[in-house]
Amino acid sequence: MIDLKQVNRQLETYLTTKDAKSIVAWADQTFSAGAIMSTSFGIQSAVMLHLVTRVNPDIPVIWVDTGYLPAETYLFAEELTQRLDLNLQVYQSSISPARMEALHGKLWAQQDVEALNHYDSIRKVEPMQRALRELNATAWFAGLRATQTAHRQTLDVLTQQQGIYKILPILNWHAKDIYTYLQAYDLPYHPLFEKGYVTVGDWHSSRPLTVDDASDRDTRFHGLKQECGLHLPQTPGEAESLDSSLL
Repeated sequence: MIDLKQVNRQLETYLTTKDAKSIVAWADQTFSAGAIMSTSFGIQSAVMLHLVTRVNPDIPVIWVDTGYLPAETYLFAEELTQRLDLNLQVYQSSISPARMEALHGKLWAQQDVEALNHYDSIRKVEPMQRALRELNATAWFAGLRATQTAHRQTLDVLTQQQGIYKILPILNWHAKDIYTYLQAYDLPYHPLFEKGYVTVGDWHSSRPLTVDDASDRDTRFHGLKQECGLHLPQTPGEAESLDSSLL
């Protein structure tokens, strides 16, 4: 059993200096074959995909494909998969988009948090939980950053979710750090970045940033919530506030 407080103190130096590669190397050595990472092929996803696969080129990369992603995301995913030679593991809901709409309607269009939570549970959370089980994951690399949501501001570099250790190497990075890394390794932003998107998920619940938005996350889920549930512990208490998408 890992002492989370002690380890986070040990990793604090790397966090302070934004030495994300050393955090990845420590976690890769500590968790070995049980490590996986996740991606949404979002705006800044190239950073984490490059950062982690430089240390562990064969790490399983879980991509939860909701079936509602923009065409640009599918093309971006293909580009990065080929360029970085990713060990990509694609997971989808057991219920097709057409079947879900027939049974429950267009959940994303109901302007209701409960409906959005139901959508996220079907299309995102269940496939991700299945992926973690089938790949026997013991540790999960994710690109969460503290500046993204209020929930993420409470996190440490090493946390635990449902018995799986979660490693957040770029937790304290800002937009400038992301830009600097992408430039240093000639990596691309998601193509929708040029159209004003600062975060992107499904086509029906993502939009460009406007001058009226207080946060990047206001451009997601019709501004009704900030998290899609993938990075919230799946307990009854958390389920009530199921309100992240992966980088």
